[in-house]
Amino acid sequence: MLTRIVAPLLLASAGGGGGSFLSVDTTLLLSTAILFALFAWVLGKFAWGPLLRIVDDREKGIRDSVRAAEKAAAEAKELLAQHQEMLRGAGREREEILARALKEAETARADLVEKARSDAEHIVERAREQIERDKTQAIADLRGQVADIAVEAASKIVESSLTPEAQKKLVDDYITSLPRA
Repeated sequence: MLTRIVAPLLLASAGGGGGSFLSVDTTLLLSTAILFALFAWVLGKFAWGPLLRIVDDREKGIRDSVRAAEKAAAEAKELLAQHQEMLRGAGREREEILARALKEAETARADLVEKARSDAEHIVERAREQIERDKTQAIADLRGQVADIAVEAASKIVESSLTPEAQKKLVDDYITSLPRA
């Protein structure tokens, strides 16, 4: 295959003339090589340096951006950890507040129950005292009425035989003999 390509080139250069498509002009080849070298030097001097600096600056910018992103990610992780710890702390505090509130509510309920029980006992005691006073008053009133009735009955029976003092003594003796409540 190589011979198929190289053979026509050799034949064209051996023919010496005519300017065929495959003929090589050395002056043109040399001037092209010099122009290429000059162009490469100019590009290297004026274009490649600034281009490489731009690429280096861009690379440095990207590297700095990556570092900043890593730093921001680390700070975000730290903030997330702090936030989670704050949430756990808030949860613990909420639980403590609820426990305190329940304890205070239970204490207040127990105090209210005890106060209500005490008030009820006090009311019952006052009612008993009032009943006792009313009973004593009723007995005294009843004794007085019984004494009056007895005096009146006795006075009708023994109207002429006893003096009022003797009648009074008889009634008092009768009242003292009555059972006490």
